[in-house]
Amino acid sequence: MPSTAPKKPNLDSVTTINSDGSHYVLHPADVRGRFTSMRRVFGILLLAVYVLLPWIPINGAPALFLDVENRRFHIMGLTLIPQDLWVMFFAITGLGFSLFCITSLLGRLWCGWACPYTVFLEHIFRRIERIVDGDGPARRKLDEAPWTMNKIVKRVIKQTLYIVCAAAIAHVFMSYFVSLERLYSYVKEDPLAHATVFTFVTVLTAILWFSFSMFREQFCVLMCPYGRLQSALTDDDTIVIGYDEKRGEPRGAKGKTEGACIDCRRCINVCPTGIDIRNGLQLECIGCAACIDACDEIMEKVDQPKGLIRYDSLNGLQHKKRRILRPRIYAYAALGLLGLSVLGVVAGTRARPYTAEFSRMRGAPYYVDGSMVRNHYQFRVLNKRNQPASVKLSLCNPPAGYTLSGADQTIELPAHGETKQTAIVIVPHGQYQGAGEITFRIEANPGDVVFDETVRFLGPDPRSLRKPE
Repeated sequence: MPSTAPKKPNLDSVTTINSDGSHYVLHPADVRGRFTSMRRVFGILLLAVYVLLPWIPINGAPALFLDVENRRFHIMGLTLIPQDLWVMFFAITGLGFSLFCITSLLGRLWCGWACPYTVFLEHIFRRIERIVDGDGPARRKLDEAPWTMNKIVKRVIKQTLYIVCAAAIAHVFMSYFVSLERLYSYVKEDPLAHATVFTFVTVLTAILWFSFSMFREQFCVLMCPYGRLQSALTDDDTIVIGYDEKRGEPRGAKGKTEGACIDCRRCINVCPTGIDIRNGLQLECIGCAACIDACDEIMEKVDQPKGLIRYDSLNGLQHKKRRILRPRIYAYAALGLLGLSVLGVVAGTRARPYTAEFSRMRGAPYYVDGSMVRNHYQFRVLNKRNQPASVKLSLCNPPAGYTLSGADQTIELPAHGETKQTAIVIVPHGQYQGAGEITFRIEANPGDVVFDETVRFLGPDPRSLRKPE
């Protein structure tokens, strides 16, 4: 059975793992304060965004809808097809280096405030636990209590709510890949009729339930790769959460020592990863600021200034000169800005509502018939929008005598539809001046230029077409 006895954190081992390898169950105490309130509001906002994104239409499609089945990826008004997905490289690098820049400036702010795992754990599952089982001491007491009817009822209620929430999160996640209408219809039908979707949602629900019910902070401490990068991204000028040792030590009861810290252990009791922040910056710290609010509350009660535990750099905590802008900040910011800038340019030029491809048809490169030279091309137009469109192919500023045959009519494209057409370009012998370049133009909803494509027009030596005198 997992141990719940009080445990003193240290720097030699992880608090959440006992010496025999078993899980030490944490029950963080409730805390109030300005950072806790802001973090709760921000967490609720992030949860609302997660739930509402599939409902918000932009350009006829959900704000975020990865339609794998039809190979259409709708991202904030942009519709990408597999050929466009290379632009995501710039999105990933831009956002990645931006996160590196934020981490170098503000430490693990992402982990404590915006990480989906933290948001789900702190603002859904731990809230349920507090409502059903009570505060930290009450939960610890309930864990150690024998299995009575009261304990069984509370466990059943809590785990049932956990499963319901895990299933809801899994279904919302699936709605990013299957439209809401289809997902709703799937729920009403036989699960075996859509075995792949049903299996995915079931497995994801089980994983989420296990993670937030049992594994909990162990993911942040043992598995999260971002936490491992923290030491490489931060330095002594990075803003972290720390303890002002010069002001706090020597710690002891109020009035019996010169230090401001009264050793109440309140900062330990509220920590979601079970560390003692007074031992210095540690890998397990996710930057949630619970210890700041807890310590500030105690400082008010003992008539001491707030800020014994605070957001500050390691240099600042040692009352040394601090630097905000450093070489690594410039480097990460420049790389992040470069990636996002390229993404913006590429998204504006490549991620358009239509995609067109041209190729020369199989067979002879050109044909000479009577008084004409002909080239055959095939073009494909894809409508990436969620509404019908009309497109028309024409020649853009063609050389004298060049005309388009067989594809100059208006083509109606359904929503997310595509068409393949043959385009034949002909030129009379007398106006043919040899191989050269011509430009096709595709217009949607007349006047809106969608695509210009320059191709090679091939033919024989013009001298061979001249009539002998």
